Amino acid sequence: MRVLESAVVKKAAGSLATLVGVAIFVFFMLRAIPGDAISASLGTEAAGLTEVQRKSLEEYYGLDQSLASQFFSWVGNLFQGNLGFSVRAQQSVLDLTAAALPVTFQLAVFAIILALAIGVPVGMLAASRVGKPRDVIGQALSLIGLSVPAFLLATTLLTFLAVNLGFNPNGLGYKTFFEDPVVNLQQMLLPSLVLGFGISAPIIRTTRAAVLDVSGQDFVRTAKAKGVSTRRLQFKHILRNALIPIVTMTGLQFGYLLGGAVVVEQIFSLPGVGRQVLTGIQQKEYALVQSTVLVIAAAFVIVNLLTDLLYRAIDPRVRAE
Repeated sequence: MRVLESAVVKKAAGSLATLVGVAIFVFFMLRAIPGDAISASLGTEAAGLTEVQRKSLEEYYGLDQSLASQFFSWVGNLFQGNLGFSVRAQQSVLDLTAAALPVTFQLAVFAIILALAIGVPVGMLAASRVGKPRDVIGQALSLIGLSVPAFLLATTLLTFLAVNLGFNPNGLGYKTFFEDPVVNLQQMLLPSLVLGFGISAPIIRTTRAAVLDVSGQDFVRTAKAKGVSTRRLQFKHILRNALIPIVTMTGLQFGYLLGGAVVVEQIFSLPGVGRQVLTGIQQKEYALVQSTVLVIAAAFVIVNLLTDLLYRAIDPRVRAE
């Protein structure tokens, strides 16, 4: 128990350090991008501002303070639960993120389910006949998944279905599951498929490698000698002991989806956190981008912590350590 508590404390301390690093990096990188909120909101008209008008706007946007003052002011507000305010949307960043995060989370869950449904069976089939056609097909499928960019697959799929079948539910305006479950599931289908196919590629490779590694161990040969059926051998003995790397890869990919689905959300007009960050960068809304990225980083850290706990549930060797 003490070892477990020590491990949790170390992991929590590392996670906190990661969040601090992300906060510092995002804050100063945003300021390094040319332009500011004034030029983003006024465009070419910003050049015609008088000095008094510019100073007034700088004070309004908080740009008249030093970088250090802006940073610590933002951090202080974070500890009070204030993520900032979006001038463009005329809403608090907390409200915007609370509305956008469930969209991205739903998309990530659907994409992971599809990725696992594709990746694990294909990886196991490929490992069961090394060098045979099913192995070649499995590795070719993973190579295609890694090679085809998400934006290309998304635009091709969306254009083909919209032009030839008239299927474009994402053009209707986003509906939550509680507003219209049928439309919501239709709107999530294509983006989940695009992301799931891309993520299935590393899962295929990870599953294949893990299954091959476990298949060569002594306890598997012993099980075969005892006459254990092929199905029981594959799922109870081999797959269960190969789950650690698969879970690790799945956790990493799920964390990536929480912030890395920007392009897909933009193409399919999904109001998720990725699209929110993109809009914030375009509008130079520092508070919106900083706080949203920090929320994404926190979600990624939480996923990693849950993944570590899941290790202990599926592998007794980890519990023993």
